[in-house]
Amino acid sequence: MVDRAVYGWIADECGRSTVKNSLAVLVRVMEQAVRDGIIDSNPARVVGWQQAYKRAENELDDPRSLALPDWDALDKPASALVARSAGEYQGWGDVVRFAACTATRIGEVAGVRAVDIDREHWVWHLCRQTTPGPGGLADKGTKGKRRRVVPILPEIRPLVARRLDAAGRDPMARLFTGPRGGRISTAVLRDATHWDEVVTKLGYEHLRRQDLRHTGLTWMADAGIPLHVLKIAGHGSLSTTQRYLHPDHRSIDLAGAALSAHLAAGREEAGPKVVPEEQPRRHLRLVR
Repeated sequence: MVDRAVYGWIADECGRSTVKNSLAVLVRVMEQAVRDGIIDSNPARVVGWQQAYKRAENELDDPRSLALPDWDALDKPASALVARSAGEYQGWGDVVRFAACTATRIGEVAGVRAVDIDREHWVWHLCRQTTPGPGGLADKGTKGKRRRVVPILPEIRPLVARRLDAAGRDPMARLFTGPRGGRISTAVLRDATHWDEVVTKLGYEHLRRQDLRHTGLTWMADAGIPLHVLKIAGHGSLSTTQRYLHPDHRSIDLAGAALSAHLAAGREEAGPKVVPEEQPRRHLRLVR
């Protein structure tokens, strides 16, 4: 049961710290049961679970396939998830689109409030106390690492504006909530929209909620955004961000064409050149 619980948490994309802290409590409880002679060994001492995260990262030979290719590929599952949900709640699709276009996690999207959105410049001040109260993202000892400004693309500005208008004058109002006003987590999104069933029917059986973030980061890389600008991903190290970025075939073709043009130009420059004819004849000369 412990093994199934741990790997269930990993499948639900819980963070390493969540799994570690949850196991720590269970280990303490079971350790007392061992000392009391109720059981012979501690079943909560699960080993090897951290390797499951590595396997999840490398589960596909083509990591590029973890990202959706374009906007239409994103819009299709977003609409299908809404259609499959009870009451066809539009908020599920808004969360999916917003997460992908801002390259953020579902939990971070669930924490965005009206005050965090700068409608004048269309940016999101992420982690400006997105989770209120003790234990919020701004209170977890991140020391500013996850405080960042994220652009809001024109494609999703209408849905953000609609939710800002619905929030009215309440700056602390959450923009993305469930149909009953509750907080949206990755597990809630999965269950409410029948995620696994919907994405499998669409041919995206590999697609996880975390891959929405992966999609956004990959799109940014393909758009030519420099790696140092991609710090908006919020990673502590750029090497972590690099793992999200995989060139597509078009980018590889363009790189090959650029290299070929560079080599061809080099060959031409190595040969003799003639000064243009409009100059006086006495200035004609060969230059190398």
